[in-house]
Amino acid sequence: MLRLTFLGTSAAQPTIGRNLTGHALRRERELFLVDCGEGTQRQMIRFGTGFDVAAICFTHFHADHYLGAIGFLRTLSMQGRTEPLDLYGPRPARKLLDTMLFAGVEKLTFEVRIHEVTPGDEVRRDGCRLVTFATEHKLASCGWALEEDERPGLFHLERALALGVPPGPLFGELQHGRAVTLPDGRRVEPAQVVDGARRGRKVVVTGDTRPCAATVAAAAGADLLVHDSTFGDAEAARAVETLHSTAREAARVARQAGVARLLLTHLSTRYDKDTATLLTQARAEFGAVDVASDGLVVELPLPG
Repeated sequence: MLRLTFLGTSAAQPTIGRNLTGHALRRERELFLVDCGEGTQRQMIRFGTGFDVAAICFTHFHADHYLGAIGFLRTLSMQGRTEPLDLYGPRPARKLLDTMLFAGVEKLTFEVRIHEVTPGDEVRRDGCRLVTFATEHKLASCGWALEEDERPGLFHLERALALGVPPGPLFGELQHGRAVTLPDGRRVEPAQVVDGARRGRKVVVTGDTRPCAATVAAAAGADLLVHDSTFGDAEAARAVETLHSTAREAARVARQAGVARLLLTHLSTRYDKDTATLLTQARAEFGAVDVASDGLVVELPLPG
């Protein structure tokens, strides 16, 4: 399973239909949050993501991207959580989160481990890695890419049997890339019965940013790119001033990176009821694009 749920898609302030930024990314048994704006925990209840979060990955520390973590951690503590929780983010993650989460309140029932990251850092998780990349915003910031490990190639049972490999443990050895010796002394190599490794899936979330080469590089060939799309063409100058992106610019990044799909998020409130404008402008540059909405769930199938 690789599932992304949009918990909030509004920029700076919430609207009736859009919460502040938050993404729930579940891969198999692990759940990661990418940003945690105010109200995120209510959205998690509303959209059924579960609270079993293994890590929260912050893109930067503007209030609309992290304030929800304060209440969420208190809720986890009241529920009696005991498993450690990892928090990752660019500077000043350690100083800010220490102050905001622990000052003047009762001790949490679980350990919170705060990690300060810089672009290029990798966080190893079960079957995947979380990779940071540089973004361009008004303060220290980074995007996050979840990249799955390669999967073993397809095992061809008929080939193995034709070569005289007996069913049983030798099948497993070949599937794990290890040559086997048959009872008659013949050696069978994995390449004779197993195809080459298959790529894993990749999901990339930029956070707030201007379009930049680092995002293009990080998103190269991604199954899904989630990109800042705060403004439309009419506010292009405002996008430059505030170090955000327009929908058209996000689509150009997607085209340059060769991604399979683009979803636009972090919308200015002026587009809350006019997403068609952003979509039209983006589709002039890249066809496989949609505007994300709160509660949107994207299931990413395994590549062949």
